[in-house]
Amino acid sequence: MTSPAAEADGEEPGPVAARFTGRAATGERRLSAALAEVTLDGGRVVMVKRGDGDGAARAEAAGLRWLADAGSVPVPAVHGDDGRWLVTDRVPQGRPGAPAAVRFGRDLAALHAAGAPAFGAAPPGGPEHAYIGLAPMRNVHGTSWPHWYAEHRVLPYLRRAVDDGTVRPAEAEVVERVCERLPELAGPPEPPARLHGDLWNGNVLWGADGRVWLIDPAAHGGHRETDLAMLRLFGCPHLEEILEGYQQVAPLAEGWAGRVGVHQLFPLLVHAVLFGRGYAEQALAVARSALGR
Repeated sequence: MTSPAAEADGEEPGPVAARFTGRAATGERRLSAALAEVTLDGGRVVMVKRGDGDGAARAEAAGLRWLADAGSVPVPAVHGDDGRWLVTDRVPQGRPGAPAAVRFGRDLAALHAAGAPAFGAAPPGGPEHAYIGLAPMRNVHGTSWPHWYAEHRVLPYLRRAVDDGTVRPAEAEVVERVCERLPELAGPPEPPARLHGDLWNGNVLWGADGRVWLIDPAAHGGHRETDLAMLRLFGCPHLEEILEGYQQVAPLAEGWAGRVGVHQLFPLLVHAVLFGRGYAEQALAVARSALGR
């Protein structure tokens, strides 16, 4: 059966993979309506993904290339993209382990240290209008992380959640108050870090080569604690070992553990917009905790 995604543009994953790699497709395994593994002539396996929105594939491809340029955390090689489709290498998977976790922490610290031109900077060649998961995300430059984070990461999703009825208007005040107090809640100023941007456990692959690989970025310039807060929010194997490795290379500023909730507001509100009230309640609880209520 032809998937809705394929019907939308008349192509199937196999021909897309052949077009970008120059090798004939000999097999195809659908993982979802938008994702497939394609085996090429010669045995190589690639991942073929259809973007969920206009420019999503281009944004993801630009993010993968930008992360790869840091030379730290491995990411799948990009074979090509065209605005709708993205073709990358497949990562053979292994099992989580403590040594790989410590190395990943060190590599993640090096990725962040590679930096970005500004908070909100898109990867080179990446669009201003990008995505985090299925949610639109604008990459707009800012010089002050607290003001940028409030204006371009927290408040847009809070407003949409209120408009959708997921957050009640009277409840929004607690999040707005956190945004007002971000200059004092944010901790010491930090330079823009090169973020993966959607660093939940599902985008962390424990490779068969003994290293941790990253996929599906929403890459942009941001605060390094945001990536780490998202890892903690949704859980990750050997998280304490990851943090241990990170601290070996780039110790976090004093009080970072108390700021985790502030950084989790963004992904929680994104999830509230996409998936409903349960995440909205978590965001409100995090906001109250940040204010000491």
